[in-house]
Amino acid sequence: MFVSLRSALLILAAASASSVAPAQVGPVSSPEPLIPVTTASLPKIVVPEPTSELTYTPEAEIPADTNIDADAEIKPTGDLSSLVAQLRGSDPGSRELECLAVGIYFESKSEPLSGQLAVGEVIANRAESGRFPSTYCGVLFQRSQFSFIRGKSLPSVPRGSKQWQTAVAIAKIVDQDLKDSAVGNALFFHAKHVSPRWRLKRVASVGNHIFYR
Repeated sequence: MFVSLRSALLILAAASASSVAPAQVGPVSSPEPLIPVTTASLPKIVVPEPTSELTYTPEAEIPADTNIDADAEIKPTGDLSSLVAQLRGSDPGSRELECLAVGIYFESKSEPLSGQLAVGEVIANRAESGRFPSTYCGVLFQRSQFSFIRGKSLPSVPRGSKQWQTAVAIAKIVDQDLKDSAVGNALFFHAKHVSPRWRLKRVASVGNHIFYR
């Protein structure tokens, strides 16, 4: 059978169309609507209300930059008897304090505490006066001033005795100026049983000694 060229083309076109699936055409699906930020459910942050009251904390008492010395020495207090009890010991702690304690011991170990303090005060006054050597040891070793000094060394003392330990305490009290003495600025003293006839100003009489300036 004779088929025209045109018919052949139409038949071929129809066969091609039937082998291709038709396009899916329809309404375009719109995305889900956006929720405005103002209506969104956001987590709620709780902010504490300001207050003028301060909460007490122990740390607030001491500034952070305060330097606290745990080893700082606390000065003893009280009357002379209490001070001696707190400071009594066999070791003066330094050569100078040892000289002062030796002077107190040999000149007044049998005196009441006030008398020992007075003797120690005279030794200290001399060291500060500018008229005598400027150290306790210098005052003791000045020639012909203290009869218990022999040569250039200190005499030995019974370090375990209560009298020596008391002299050590008195020396520390004088050195730290923890208690005033009735003799004030006296520079000389002698026992009551002697009469050197000094032309000096009498300051006080304490225990078994008379003190002069």
